[in-house]
Amino acid sequence: MSEPASVPQVVFACVRNGGRSVISRVLTEHYAGGRVRALSAGTQPGEHIHPEVARALEGLGLDTSREQPTLLTRDTVAASDLAITLGCGEECPYVPGVRYVDWPVADPGGQDDETVRAVVADLDARVRDLLVELVPGIELPPSVLAGSADHPRT
Repeated sequence: MSEPASVPQVVFACVRNGGRSVISRVLTEHYAGGRVRALSAGTQPGEHIHPEVARALEGLGLDTSREQPTLLTRDTVAASDLAITLGCGEECPYVPGVRYVDWPVADPGGQDDETVRAVVADLDARVRDLLVELVPGIELPPSVLAGSADHPRT
């Protein structure tokens, strides 16, 4: 029997770890089905995730009850195969050998529901593309947005 392929680890990093990184982590865990490990952290983590983000994700059937802002450390980045930055810029620790990708996505914190849903839709597409890249041959479940009246498929 061959050794199972290692599970890639991705860390999603933003400043407060209350919006973009949480959305990305929750979506990745949902779609990957254990084939990718996703973490989220912030360079200046807040007290809790943004309530408007929790509301949007819960409305799509995704659990946010265990999401707690976490400090992004050099060790977290070093243990990851990929670091995706979402607005933390120069504050994100650089670790040689780790691949970095920047996703220029609007901050949903303090925004109206429509804006938050647009950010979720943007990240949903990015996460699904990322998983296809990281896990060759992965068969993704339908988008969580597919059944939402607010998000017609395009």
